[in-house]
Amino acid sequence: LNDSPAQYMLTLSGTLRSPKLDFHPPFLMLMPVPLGVKTEAVITIIPRDFLRQSRIRARLPELELADGTKTCPFSVQFPEGRNIVLSSDGTTNELTCRISFRSSKPMSFLGEMLFIDEEDN
Repeated sequence: LNDSPAQYMLTLSGTLRSPKLDFHPPFLMLMPVPLGVKTEAVITIIPRDFLRQSRIRARLPELELADGTKTCPFSVQFPEGRNIVLSSDGTTNELTCRISFRSSKPMSFLGEMLFIDEEDN
């Protein structure tokens, strides 16, 4: 700037959004079934604001029965894969998730399953 001692200040601003997952349906109610019979449902996981590819996993609840034993009667499968893939236009793919429940002992459960990415978000 022609050896001028003037100073210039540049101000930048921006917004960073945290990645999140939306679910359809937003809650899940599995039908009561006889002991030892599997019941299942399919949900769609919709990734939002992911900046890079990621892999989703589920943290399933461990339940304590009346006799004190612990069990995890749930299972989760991702039939089309569990990777969140970014397309060139910045959108992400939706994931299909199949949630199953089977128990040889009577029980009911109201709680949460956690779906987390590689960075524990």
